[in-house]
Amino acid sequence: MLHGERIGLRARLESDVPVLHEELYEDVLTRSRADTRPWQPTPVGFSPYAVGEASDGHAAFTVVELTTGEVVGEAIVWGIDGHNRLAHLGLAVRPGFRGRGYGAEAVRVMCRYVFTVRGFQRAQLETLADNEPMIRAAERAGFVREGLLRRSAWVYGEFLDEVILGLLAEDWAKTEG
Repeated sequence: MLHGERIGLRARLESDVPVLHEELYEDVLTRSRADTRPWQPTPVGFSPYAVGEASDGHAAFTVVELTTGEVVGEAIVWGIDGHNRLAHLGLAVRPGFRGRGYGAEAVRVMCRYVFTVRGFQRAQLETLADNEPMIRAAERAGFVREGLLRRSAWVYGEFLDEVILGLLAEDWAKTEG
């Protein structure tokens, strides 16, 4: 497990799947804002949060509160490019845990995984331009806004802008040291 001060990132367990599926997937608006793929009714047995095989292309984590062991949400390092040594970050926090700073801490722990464990040179994340909590969490970890993709995401009946944020290993090292 990778530890922060209050949260940890650990491998997904079968017992995490129903919680994540119910609170993050079955909420159609939340899921539509978090994924580029369209929402469709999916039983928990086929959940996108299902425990799967290890992959070189992504690393899926469950975010847990260290003191209670409660599931806070999911974190994913995806689009892993070993040749160019970069990866994308994704995060979804359960509604009852939002607004407590867990997201910002999870982003920092994912950065530790990307830069310290994997030795990559760049981390990137894309989020909807109106997702201020994620933008603030990324910027607190040292990410810089690098671009705006105008009307690039179809979300629940409308096109929305996305922001691209990036962080380089040398800039991460300055914040960690």
